[in-house]
Amino acid sequence: MPNTSADEQRINAIRFLSVDAVDKANSGHPGLPLGAAGMAYALWTRHLKFNPKDPGWFDRDRFVLSAGHGSAMLYSLLYLTGYDLGLDQLEAFRQLGSRTPGHPEFGHTPGVEATTGPLGQGFANAVGMAAAEAHLAAVYNSGDHPIVDHFTYCLCGDGDLMEGISQEAASLAGHLKLGKLIVLYDDNRVSLAGPTDITFSDDHVARFDAVGWHTQFVDIGHGNDADAIDEAISIAKKVTDRPSFIAVRTHIGYGSPEQDSFKAHGEPLGAANTAKTKERLGWPLEPAFYVPDDVLAFYREVGAKGAAAEDAWKSAFAAWKNDNADLAAQFERIADKRLPADLPWPAFDEKTGTVATRDAGGATMNAVAAALPELVGGSADLDPSTKTYLKGQGDFQPGSYAGRNVHFGVREHAMGAIANGMAYHGGLLPFTATFFNFADYMKPAVRLAALAKIHALFIFTHDSVFLGEDGPTHQPVEQLAMLRAMPNLTVIRPADAIETREAWKLMVAPHDGPYALVLTRQKVPFLGERSVPIEKGAYVLADAAGTPDLILIATGSEVALALDAKKLLDAKGVATRVVSMPCMSAFAAQPQAYRDQILPPAVTARISVEAAATLGWYRWVGDRGIAYGIDHFGTSAPAGDIAKEYGFTADAIASLATSTFAFATT
Repeated sequence: MPNTSADEQRINAIRFLSVDAVDKANSGHPGLPLGAAGMAYALWTRHLKFNPKDPGWFDRDRFVLSAGHGSAMLYSLLYLTGYDLGLDQLEAFRQLGSRTPGHPEFGHTPGVEATTGPLGQGFANAVGMAAAEAHLAAVYNSGDHPIVDHFTYCLCGDGDLMEGISQEAASLAGHLKLGKLIVLYDDNRVSLAGPTDITFSDDHVARFDAVGWHTQFVDIGHGNDADAIDEAISIAKKVTDRPSFIAVRTHIGYGSPEQDSFKAHGEPLGAANTAKTKERLGWPLEPAFYVPDDVLAFYREVGAKGAAAEDAWKSAFAAWKNDNADLAAQFERIADKRLPADLPWPAFDEKTGTVATRDAGGATMNAVAAALPELVGGSADLDPSTKTYLKGQGDFQPGSYAGRNVHFGVREHAMGAIANGMAYHGGLLPFTATFFNFADYMKPAVRLAALAKIHALFIFTHDSVFLGEDGPTHQPVEQLAMLRAMPNLTVIRPADAIETREAWKLMVAPHDGPYALVLTRQKVPFLGERSVPIEKGAYVLADAAGTPDLILIATGSEVALALDAKKLLDAKGVATRVVSMPCMSAFAAQPQAYRDQILPPAVTARISVEAAATLGWYRWVGDRGIAYGIDHFGTSAPAGDIAKEYGFTADAIASLATSTFAFATT
């Protein structure tokens, strides 16, 4: 049935707060808020469980606006329902210093559950949130106390579904039968450059049917009908054995002169067209940002209901805690992002530590896994190679959601974003794993994790040309420089088992931002049990007897090479210091005094040794030093042959040093 006049007023409030925000900024996207406000209204006022006074309430429903260009609509909803986001922030939309940026940013605006905008990422984030809910519910719910019991909702658009990441994520969600995931698709058939039929003629419903979703279609006559959308959501909530996809046929730019035109997508309507739209939909022309008192009171009452829902949850939690003291203590520790008092870190020696760092990483993960139930994740069909399977912790599969090993399949694009969704959800410390070269596939998700400063762990193995015979298609060269250039991402490339263990100690501790752990395929020597100040990024591993003549700086598998070169140089009378620099950004963040202690300014003879692109190394070797690396693609050959061909031998490094610098040798 058609919307009541009250419903229309409430929907129009969302529309015109958004339109006015875009107009005032002279920048933004009015088309989605005008067209999708009806479905947002139905969801937020009749289904979504949330408490604006406590945006972090653990058992709230999650709402992800994957079509993040429609951020003005989300901010309007947050303001209307009573989040700590005043009308002044809508008036400052997209302006310097506001809490209403052009696309939603997690941690910046209260009520924003994920940083979205790069299309398809939010869709995959929502899959991760639903997976987190399923896992935590399986672990913690007991008897009559469902303390983890909420839905994840996602609103996506055509662009989200065009991006390949959404197909990867949808396929995995269908396989996993994530019944608490409901996606609303704003099917307006218009994209930024024109109608979607110039590029996109998929049968969307059939596509989701094919990957195991429950599907519904709300036709064009009901795309703005709150009751019809309400009914579709109600049906979807009752389908618990698979995720739900609701395609809602809407009009982009609804009610405006630009309705159903791509011009409504990403351009302000402007004063004249805004006036025509308000007249057509029966909304006062002035003032801007107008909301009738009764409409605002309605939304604030909707928001206030969340407080009662949270109070009821707290009572249920108290009863559950009384019956499950140990489990409750674990839940509270994890929810508060606290580590256990002690963790059983492994010891390594010459025998157990002379391994590839991927093996040392696997041993470390498994040593602490039982004590860190929040550690959940998996690989892109590579755990036998990445060594990241958590032994004895079960597989996360339909019917066994308590399992902690997530089999992502060959889906790196989605894997990173799904892990981000788990981190956004809370209660988990997610990890992913793949070959380092395929960081290229994951880069958008890693970047968004860094932008949002969420605690996610990205493990990359097979870290250099020394993986050998698979050849340049699989040999990373430029990836270290790429990841090191990313703000807020801590990149660690450990030299041996001890540095790998110490890296894991750093990575599991509460932290604002993701980590990338970069590990070898090939065995590396055990460099001895020692104190490793991994948090400082670099340290002196082997020193000269007095003031050094030369400093060799290395990371990962090349640290042992630098030590071998030091022996040759010491024999020639060149006093050589070897610095291991597992984390360049951490070293850069240290006080100047510490950096000068490790790299004395007076010692200008410096060589960095890393089997990767040299970009970024001149900061540490200086303009008189040498950045020794690989600024070209690799080749298919055994690792030893590659090392000789590219000059990664102790003799080559020692000869380079003595032929480049003038040393007073004995």
